[in-house]
Amino acid sequence: MKGQGFRNVDLGDLFLRISLPFSAWVSISHRLSGLVLFFGVGLCLYALGLAMESPEGFLAAKELLSQPIPMLVTLGLVFLLIFHISAGVKHLLLDWHIGDNIVFARYGSMVVVLLAIIITLGIWLILW
Repeated sequence: MKGQGFRNVDLGDLFLRISLPFSAWVSISHRLSGLVLFFGVGLCLYALGLAMESPEGFLAAKELLSQPIPMLVTLGLVFLLIFHISAGVKHLLLDWHIGDNIVFARYGSMVVVLLAIIITLGIWLILW
């Protein structure tokens, strides 16, 4: 009896019919956070360039980042950066076969998410 072999899986199947473990969602989120951070760096460089331009530019950047939506975007980028770094460290440990069984993978993924949330909340409390 032959198996089905290879078949293409579309995104609808991935999100609706296939049940992925939490560690797989963290791994996918790690890749997506890297993509969002790649484009988010442009926003950060714009604000940095505005602030470095002149004293008036610094005040304009300060005014821009003190508004609620840019502040939330900045906090979101901080969360994504912390999440991306901690998930990357987890992946490096997996490459060295540290914590590569199912129990440690599940708990390691939970630690990555909780660590990112806790550190982001701490930064939010300190800065705002």
